[in-house]
Amino acid sequence: MAREEYTIAALWMEGPLSYLEQLCLKSFIDAGHHVRLYHYGPLQNVPDGIELASADDILPRTDFLQHNRTGSPALHSDLFRYRLLSMSEKTIWADTDAYCALPFRTKSGHFYGWESDVNVNGGVLGLPQDSDTLGALLEYTRDEFAIPSWYGEKYQRKLQHARDAGQPVHASEQPWGVWGPHALTHFLHETGEIEYAFARHVLYPFSFSDRREMLRPIKNIENYIKPDTASIHFYGRRVRPRLARRNDGLPIPGSVIYDLVKMHGIEPEKAPVPQPKGMQSEKSGGSTMKTANTTPSPLLNLSDLALEFGSDKGPSKHRYTELYQMLLHPFRDQPVNFMEMGLLIGGPEHNVEKDRETKDLPSIRMWLKFFETAQVHGLDISDFSWFEHERFTFHRCDMDKRENIALVAETLPKMDIILDDASHASHHQQYAFLELFDRLKHGGLYIIEDLRWQPPHMERPNFTKTAALFDGFQKSRLFEHSDKALQAELEQVADQISGCFVFQAKYNKKRQDQVAVIHKK
Repeated sequence: MAREEYTIAALWMEGPLSYLEQLCLKSFIDAGHHVRLYHYGPLQNVPDGIELASADDILPRTDFLQHNRTGSPALHSDLFRYRLLSMSEKTIWADTDAYCALPFRTKSGHFYGWESDVNVNGGVLGLPQDSDTLGALLEYTRDEFAIPSWYGEKYQRKLQHARDAGQPVHASEQPWGVWGPHALTHFLHETGEIEYAFARHVLYPFSFSDRREMLRPIKNIENYIKPDTASIHFYGRRVRPRLARRNDGLPIPGSVIYDLVKMHGIEPEKAPVPQPKGMQSEKSGGSTMKTANTTPSPLLNLSDLALEFGSDKGPSKHRYTELYQMLLHPFRDQPVNFMEMGLLIGGPEHNVEKDRETKDLPSIRMWLKFFETAQVHGLDISDFSWFEHERFTFHRCDMDKRENIALVAETLPKMDIILDDASHASHHQQYAFLELFDRLKHGGLYIIEDLRWQPPHMERPNFTKTAALFDGFQKSRLFEHSDKALQAELEQVADQISGCFVFQAKYNKKRQDQVAVIHKK
């Protein structure tokens, strides 16, 4: 086979490669590319024919950058690929979860593609050395406290205020992807080089939301892979843990990954996807949560706290706290990650402007007192960034666009409890569930409140109500939805649910369904 013109460069920090990384790297060799794998420490299971190179020659490990909330080395990887491309001729970057379906060829030196309707992904990235976009990325990432303009003026003002106060916000504390796809997309637009971006099916035929399709037997592969599809992105940070949990870390027969592994002669049994730290206890039925205090603290009554802080979850209105006292008290003394969506009554669901003035966080104050060591996260369309507490993190998000929820999900640690008390619009509730359930730990709880009321001006015609959706699942363990694409996604989540309970308003069987509790296996 003739050698392809472009060298493929990748980075693996150190340690053994699983069959997934072997598959991706070998696919480029089999397509005729020279592959150069950069690394910092010793490697194992590297396929034959790959050139190894010192990553320190590009970016010293002493400059290692890691995203604080996710622990992801994405910042380091982003900076590494930009520097590498500026120092290398005829080179295209590929993540170790990018598979080569067709040889990578480009006359212009530009090689990248749309991952979604809004973002170009840098998982596969070719930029010529004189690219204006590459120059802008290198210039921007020189300042680790730079203020991004691509998250809107309000976020810019927030970071500027912090800088003016002498507390600039480091890139590791900014949204996941700030130096990656978000910066790349911004500068491609700014320079006009966005015109070179491929259509999504060329490099990202399976979207992020479709990633589970690659892990199970699939019959409609032609819906994804087209004649000019050059790459398949496996979304390794999300897919690897899922592969590790199933079939002893081996690919499922009949799946896309299984068929590709066979085609390239990879032996997955010799290098299964390893289980993440702490997963062994999950598989054996144990909890990954560490107990901060083995002696239970005095019993706090959550209903009393709701009255103290003015939360409508208490006995004065919904009485949810009676249920939560039973469900959540075992978590009280543990360092859990807790998230609530919807932080104050009176938002757009009640025709109130999203930029309303906010002065209180009754439920968040209640949770911070109830969970003595928890990290509490709050999400809302309105601004609550004024509230400061060492154990509280605020995320502003318009849930009407699913991609906004996905962006927040990328910034979250693994959660123990997620509670949806946001707009109550059915599509908001279901989009959030599909994007965030994956962020829930094994044994975690996902709770959706106020199922019997949806804001009329937000609700979509003929869209299945969330109450009906989970009531049906509770009875049959099947999801039925008017939107068949959403139904397919929900069906993929079903095997992760160990139990689902729907409770009526004030626990009166004669009343409408009001709150759903979903337990993750």
